[in-house]
Amino acid sequence: MLQTLNRIVLMTVVAMTTASCFAQDHPGADNFARQAAEEHELDEAEVLELLRNARFKQSIVDAISRPAEGKPWYQYRPIFITPERIEGGVAFWRENEERVAAAAEKFGVDAEYIVSIIGVETYYGRITGNYRVLDALATLSFHYPDTGNDRSGFFSSELMNFILLGQEEGLPLQDVTGSYAGAMGLGQFMPSSYRAYAVDLDGDGRRDLWSSLDDVIGSVANYLHVHGWAYGEPVVAPLEAGPEADGSLVARRNFKPAHTVAELSAAGYRTDDVLAADAMGAVVRLDEEEAQSFWLAFNNFYVITRYNRSPLYAMAVHELSQAIREGMGR
Repeated sequence: MLQTLNRIVLMTVVAMTTASCFAQDHPGADNFARQAAEEHELDEAEVLELLRNARFKQSIVDAISRPAEGKPWYQYRPIFITPERIEGGVAFWRENEERVAAAAEKFGVDAEYIVSIIGVETYYGRITGNYRVLDALATLSFHYPDTGNDRSGFFSSELMNFILLGQEEGLPLQDVTGSYAGAMGLGQFMPSSYRAYAVDLDGDGRRDLWSSLDDVIGSVANYLHVHGWAYGEPVVAPLEAGPEADGSLVARRNFKPAHTVAELSAAGYRTDDVLAADAMGAVVRLDEEEAQSFWLAFNNFYVITRYNRSPLYAMAVHELSQAIREGMGR
């Protein structure tokens, strides 16, 4: 009898300790599960059970604290604009020429930019990330580092979308892998973007961003299309900033076109490209190794920053796309 009682007490202590450790490991998990039940009619106990299987990863915290986009342009550019990545893009395009052409036509997006985004994101599928997405999103939801820019709310929303995506697509949530930020597949879609913009272009009833190249290529094209891509329109044009150029016009966070060419000309910026005086753009400044370069960014540049908000990313996508296009002889 005493042994049985001791066993019961021990089991109770272990259960309480496990719950306590879980609460300490993932502060806010209880509230998250309750929110999932109230707002999305998910089973609260099942959500908690899923979160119990999420593991805190210090390497994820370290990675989010030093993103590549924090580098100056002259250090960021060589990561993506390499002969190998250009040749890889040409090979990927040739191998998937019909798929790329079909998606480009269906969604009205220039083909080279579809290929380039896949190249920048995952090296055409070679590097899709080896973190469990559950671990990545739980870590960044409940343990976001003190960087002065708390994005835990964003990642909490993505964690919720990940769970909902699992239900919609039948994904094994404990097995799905991706980047340290929780991005998935060849196009590195965050869960909310996956739910909103991924397409089933091969018609098999699933939106598969890992194995179906039709779905991958189509989903990248659809993302750009929905955000306003204009087929055949320019992305950037070089600018020359005179000594009197108004530095306050340089875009820093929002790269939506806000100034006409005429306004920029009056403010000390010049371009050799033939552009209408009322053409709209944003001024982008990039740090070169010994100076700075200035660019007039059009709406298509802004659309690329909807995929990734960094102007460095958008410029890398643009430059890689042009090199791949040239490699294709187009």
